[in-house]
Amino acid sequence: MKKILPIFGLLLACAAMTWAQNVPVQEVVLDNGMRLLMVPRKGDPNIVAGWIARVGSVNEHPGITGISHLFEHMMFKGTHIVGTKNIDEDLKLQKRMDEVHDQIQQEQNQLIEKQRLGEIADWKDPKVRSDKYNALLKEFDDLQTQAKNLIVKDEFERIYTNNGGSSLNAGTTNDFTVYFVNVPANKLELWFWLESDRLMHPVFREFYSERDVVHEERRMRTDSTPTGKFEEEFDALFWESSPYSWPVVGWPSDLDSYTRQDALDYFAVNYAPNNLTTCLVGDFDPARATELAKEYFGRIPRGLHPPEPLRTVEVKQLAEKRMVAYAETNPEVVIRYHAVADGNKDEYALSLLTDVLNGRTGRLTKSLVLDQAIANSASASENGLKYEGYFQVRGVAKPGHTPEEVEKAIYKELDKLQKEPVGEHELQKVKNQNAAFAFRRIQSNFFLMLQLLLADQSRGWQAINTDPPKIQAVTAADIKRVANTYFTPENRTVAIYYTKASTAAENDPLLAGLTDEEKALIRQIRSRLSQAKLEQIQAALAQVDQQAAAAPPDKQNFMKAMKKLLEDRLKELEGGKK
Repeated sequence: MKKILPIFGLLLACAAMTWAQNVPVQEVVLDNGMRLLMVPRKGDPNIVAGWIARVGSVNEHPGITGISHLFEHMMFKGTHIVGTKNIDEDLKLQKRMDEVHDQIQQEQNQLIEKQRLGEIADWKDPKVRSDKYNALLKEFDDLQTQAKNLIVKDEFERIYTNNGGSSLNAGTTNDFTVYFVNVPANKLELWFWLESDRLMHPVFREFYSERDVVHEERRMRTDSTPTGKFEEEFDALFWESSPYSWPVVGWPSDLDSYTRQDALDYFAVNYAPNNLTTCLVGDFDPARATELAKEYFGRIPRGLHPPEPLRTVEVKQLAEKRMVAYAETNPEVVIRYHAVADGNKDEYALSLLTDVLNGRTGRLTKSLVLDQAIANSASASENGLKYEGYFQVRGVAKPGHTPEEVEKAIYKELDKLQKEPVGEHELQKVKNQNAAFAFRRIQSNFFLMLQLLLADQSRGWQAINTDPPKIQAVTAADIKRVANTYFTPENRTVAIYYTKASTAAENDPLLAGLTDEEKALIRQIRSRLSQAKLEQIQAALAQVDQQAAAAPPDKQNFMKAMKKLLEDRLKELEGGKK
C-alpha cells in the first residue's frame, strides 16, 4: 500500500498499492543477490523493463545531499564502450580533472575560511581569487573541453531508440531510484547487455558540469516556483531529526562540494547487485530471461559492504509548529500530521480515510467547496514512506475567505471522524472505488512493473498480493481509532500561505482576464514546462487545440493562455535544436 510524493509524474499514477487480484510473479535471485521479477503476458510484442536501487535522499547525510539524484543523471552518461570515442584518453582526462578539482577545492576552502573570519565578504567573488586559483580554473576548463570532444552525446538513448525502444526514463525519490524503458520483445538481450554494462562499467562523464545542470534543475523546480523554497522550509520544519528533512535535489552548497570519488564510493555500496531488483512485464519466455539475467547481471560482483541501515529516526513531536509565508500563490493552508511508515498496520485505515475525504463526493469537497463555499479546492493525502510517514490535508481559500477559515473547517471534518464512525455505505463505497482503480491500473504493463519494483524496495514484492485483504478488513472503528491517534494538535505542523503581490506577475499579459485559481495553475504549469521534452509539448499543444473548441466561454481566456504558454516553450525548444 505504498504512497509516495513522486518527483516525476509517472509515479503519481501508481501512488497507491491496493490490488483487486493476485499478481502471478516469478522470482529469481541471482548468486550476487540481485532479484529478478517476471510477469509474462502474451499478446503485446513489447516488454516493459526496469530496475530499482534501494537508495534515495534518505540514505544520504549532510555534505552529500542530492547525490542520489545526481546518480540518476550520471547513469545515462555511458560506459567504457558506450558514449566515448576513445576510452583510454577519456579515463586519463577524467583522472586529471579529479586531481585539478581537488586543488581547486583546497583554494576554495581557504577562501571560505577567510569569509568565516570576516576577512572577505564573499568567497565566490572572482576578485578574491589567487593567481594559482585562476590558473587551476583555466586548466580545469580546458580539460572539460577536451573531455567533451570525446563524448558521443546521448548514445545510450540512441541505441535504444534505433532498436525500437521507447520511454527511457528514471526518477529519484526520498527512498529509491528507478530506471525503466520499453523494448521490443526481440530486443530483450540488448536490454540485459546495456543495463548490466552501465552497472558494471559506468563512466561518470561530465560529472562536474552535470552538477551545474542539477543546480539549474533546482532553480527551475524550486527556486523559481512560487512556493518551492517554502515547501523545502516546511519539510525541514516538519522533520526534526529524520533525514527526510532535506530535499531530494539536495542543498545548493552540497551540490558544489562532492567529488567524483564521493560518487564512486556511493555507487560501490548502493548500486551493488545485492541492493537492486529488476523487473520484466510483457511478452517473453521466463526461462530465456532467467538465462540472460544470469549471463549478464550475474557477472556483476556482489558489493563488498552492504548498505548501512538508517540510524537516525524522527523524534516525537511535542508541540504544534506553524509557518507563515507570503508567496505569489492563492491563500492556502497545509496541515501535516506525523503518521506511519509503509506497511504499518495503521496505514490501511489512514489510506481509506483519505478516500473518505477526497473526490467530488468526498467530505472535504462537499463541505468546504460546495456547502460552505469557503475553498476552491481541498484534498488529503497519506504518505507512508519507507521509514516514516505523514498525513496531510490542504485547502485553497476562495476569494473573500482566509486560510484560517479553511483551516478551522478542516479541523471540523477531522473532528467528525474522531467522534462519529464512518457509515457502512460510505466505507464500502470507498473500498469499492479503491479496488476498481487498482484493477484498472494493473492492466497496464508499465504501471504493474513500477508497482512491483516499488513494493520490493520497501517490504518485498509480495505486499502487492497480501495488502488487499487488509484494506478490505478495515472497519469504521479502525478509521475512528487512527483519526484519534494521529490528528492531535501537538502532532501537527501547519503552513499558512498568503498572497504576495508581484509587480511582474500583475503586469504579465498572459494572466490577464484569468481567475486567481487559473493564474496559480498557469504559474504551476509554467514552472513544470522547463523539464518537458519537445514531443511532450507538441502533444499537449495538440490536446489544448482540441479542448479549446469545446470549452465554455468562461474558460476561453484560460485556454488561450495555455496555448500561448505552450507555443512559447515550443519555440524555445525548436530554436535550441537548430
